[in-house]
Amino acid sequence: MDPSDLLKRLQQLDLTDPAHIHLVAGPLYHSAPFGFAIYAQLVGSTVVVLPKFDPEQALAAIERYRCTSTFMAPILLKRMVDLPDSVRRRYDSASLRVLVVAAAPCPMRVKESVVEQFGPVLYEFYGSTELGINTILRPEDMLRKPGSCGRAAPGIELAILDDESRPAPVGEPGELHVRRYPGMFDEYYRNPEATRQTQRGDWLSVGDVAWMDAEGFVYICDRKRDMIISGGVNIYPAEIEDALHRHAAIEDAAVFGVPDEEWGERVHAAIQLRPGARLTEAEVVAFCRHHLADYKLPREVSFHAEFPRDAAGKLVKRTLREPHWAGRATRV
Repeated sequence: MDPSDLLKRLQQLDLTDPAHIHLVAGPLYHSAPFGFAIYAQLVGSTVVVLPKFDPEQALAAIERYRCTSTFMAPILLKRMVDLPDSVRRRYDSASLRVLVVAAAPCPMRVKESVVEQFGPVLYEFYGSTELGINTILRPEDMLRKPGSCGRAAPGIELAILDDESRPAPVGEPGELHVRRYPGMFDEYYRNPEATRQTQRGDWLSVGDVAWMDAEGFVYICDRKRDMIISGGVNIYPAEIEDALHRHAAIEDAAVFGVPDEEWGERVHAAIQLRPGARLTEAEVVAFCRHHLADYKLPREVSFHAEFPRDAAGKLVKRTLREPHWAGRATRV
């Protein structure tokens, strides 16, 4: 990777000040918490490592060490902003200047809560272990461009391509590609077929569907493999999940397609309720009807005490989805 491009990306995230005190809130085996901890040391910042994430302990660490920057996956950020007001008021978080979120779609409700509670400190990027940091969304655009993950980072060239490798028109979804640059991964270990599927000449993709507006801001629709095709219409679960996160009784939501003999797939919403909350399937669908077009509404709803997650806190959606497809040779 060109060191000057890396420096420019860190500057876009306001992370080049050696006076920063950076809080590591996620596991260091995950590329993003590890990467930002290393970047902090490279510019001479102090690094504070939480032994294990707990939302209240994160606030306590920010107050105790006067932390000025941190990276959090959306689930960690959600747990922190959802603490009761009485708990959050115990801690002084005024030192926090940079809060970076990435690794999964972050619901707009959570972003709005961060801005309300911490001020204009929220930054977002889109990227992956394979392709690095590809877009950056700064605080001044966080609420102005709802749902966006930002514009191309310094040194990055993006393209939205259709299935025939043609550029998609502005506002139309396609697969997001990044032109190869120094520092990008070379290949998947012992998996040449996965490497081949990632490449279109000099352009590489990890399979995300996105669209771009006239100002160059990117909006991730979903992983291509998670897209639901019902009656020939493409439905993106992330949009439905974002709507569900606005319900006061819903702790988390996972939307995916399940088999349907008539339509190929139908929309299924798996719901995790907040402690003590109650909600029916009919109430979930009625709530969605106020936020979504009819063809995007969940056709069935399941309720779960807990969601399967990896050690970094990311939802493992396939664990919820796979039982519905067991024994089927095709997915549609």
